[in-house]
Amino acid sequence: MSLMAADVLAWDAGNWSVALEFWERHGALEGGPLECLEIGANRGGLSAWLASMGHNVICSDLRDCESRARPLIERAGILSRVRFQDIDATAIPYDNEFDVIVFKSVLGGVGHGGAIDRQRAAVASMHRALRPGGRLLFAENLTGSPLHRFFRRNFVKWGNGWRYVTIDEMRDFLRPFSQVRFDTSGVLGTFGRSEAQRQLLANVDRAALNAAFPPHWRYIMYGVATK
Repeated sequence: MSLMAADVLAWDAGNWSVALEFWERHGALEGGPLECLEIGANRGGLSAWLASMGHNVICSDLRDCESRARPLIERAGILSRVRFQDIDATAIPYDNEFDVIVFKSVLGGVGHGGAIDRQRAAVASMHRALRPGGRLLFAENLTGSPLHRFFRRNFVKWGNGWRYVTIDEMRDFLRPFSQVRFDTSGVLGTFGRSEAQRQLLANVDRAALNAAFPPHWRYIMYGVATK
């Protein structure tokens, strides 16, 4: 099975795939095999992506990780490179262990109900689990524009509990790292009702709207932080 962006990212792949492109350019993923950890894996798309490059991966989520992620890993034919483990992002049970840790759209759930301290603790736990020189590949939902915030409050069932982050908060969380490179993306893509609509809107975002709107009005922040 050849992995597609939709397999790796699951939702709004047209916009979130900019993170994959950025990580491939700046994540130093060549060579190896590298020792990797995915946090908040859900269906294991990022674990599959890393394992498909020949790296060894622990695919983790808070609970029931293997039952949710194993089907994609098996279909991709890379089960021998992946282990499954239930891990709380705020208390990763490893120190100086990994070359790469990756997550997508995790901190909002970690901070459910306004718990910014848990978000900060999760990033600190990832920093601790990386080896010196290790890289954190991150992609997270930003608070976005007033329109994004309005629609989340009124039309997204988890929108009032999920704690969306700001760019400044992410900078603060990442302060322990020696180097951070990041960018932002996404204006209209999230409003599509189907993946085909989201892809069409993502094309508009990339072609024009990302440049037309300020970074804090975009809804995705992605980057690489080096320990």
